[in-house]
Amino acid sequence: MFTDFTDPFPSRWDDAHAATLDGLGRLVYRSRLLGDDPRITNTGGGNTSSKLTETDPLTGDPVAVLWVKGSGGDLRTADRGLFASLYQDKLMGLQDVYARAGEARGVKTEAEDAMVGLFAQCTFNLNPRAPSIDTPLHGFVPFAHVDHTHPVPVIAIATAADGPALTRDVYGDEVVWLDWQRPGFELGLALQNVCRDHPEARGAVMGGHGLINWSDDDRDCYDLSLRLIAKAADFLAARDRGEAAFGGRRHGGDLSDADRDALLADVLPWLRGRVGAERRMIATVHADEATREFAASHDAARLARVGTSCPDHFLRTKVEPLYADWAPVAGDADGLKAALDAALGPYRARYAAYYDAHRHPDSPAMRGTDPTVVVIPGVGLVAWGKTKSESRTTAEF
Repeated sequence: MFTDFTDPFPSRWDDAHAATLDGLGRLVYRSRLLGDDPRITNTGGGNTSSKLTETDPLTGDPVAVLWVKGSGGDLRTADRGLFASLYQDKLMGLQDVYARAGEARGVKTEAEDAMVGLFAQCTFNLNPRAPSIDTPLHGFVPFAHVDHTHPVPVIAIATAADGPALTRDVYGDEVVWLDWQRPGFELGLALQNVCRDHPEARGAVMGGHGLINWSDDDRDCYDLSLRLIAKAADFLAARDRGEAAFGGRRHGGDLSDADRDALLADVLPWLRGRVGAERRMIATVHADEATREFAASHDAARLARVGTSCPDHFLRTKVEPLYADWAPVAGDADGLKAALDAALGPYRARYAAYYDAHRHPDSPAMRGTDPTVVVIPGVGLVAWGKTKSESRTTAEF
């Protein structure tokens, strides 16, 4: 199942090019190299940082500055404007503020939420890029360079029930497991503790989240990211169960490219009307071999309802996709429409029940009950979004 991820992860770092860049330019370069491979991080996901010595615009003195990916943006298209800059000493000083806030409020979540607005108070040189909630994950790690990625092979370990044991099997003492907690101040403190308590560690698998690793050399940090991801990919490939991984194939051969295209040309406009009644929607189709293999498997309907691999993802994917219980037959557009119609009503009811069960008095309004991902045997999956970019990202997740 992981043959797509056993291809090598070769370093594409060019020392001659990097030597022409300043510190921030090298961070942009490293970020683009990581973001350019969808096996390493998804669109909009992941973040990178470098702690650099800059000249204070007021005093003219050298000062330590954390350059870290700010809110929004994508590593693949990173430029200098993507990165927030913060005085490192002021950011570290927020730990004392956080301790006092926790004592005063008595509720850790409220104290942590209050810190996000204070990141901007640490801004270096009036940089307009807003710091993200992940800023402490980088600032509190006592190394000059930090990469945080969402590699598919590592996510497979990070979301496994036995993730801690698997992390030890794959990495030994080089990478430490951290139970999932939401990104923010507490997670930054947890990573600071990992570096203190495990001086031999070069990274951490964050449960349900992804990989973070560090180094005092920027090229070494990049190469380390690739090596750690490749180790996870090799570990999974050695345990590949082939078609048995999803209970074997429920349906026979997939539709040909021509038959699939003809089917989608008929069904997609109709389906768009079903899921886009409340707002305009655009589709992205994933019909790669791995997706088709999953969609045609015995266990696809059950596994599709397990949920997303990362808690952040369901903001786009919702808690589950819609699965079409349909045997793929060329030209059977009417049969597929009937299967989708039969599944839409129960899907909407489940989503409304899920929202009602978990909402709080201050929860945002329900964002509609229609699916944003549809899994179709013989075809693959169709993802929906308000824009092409949104639907593509939803498909990736």
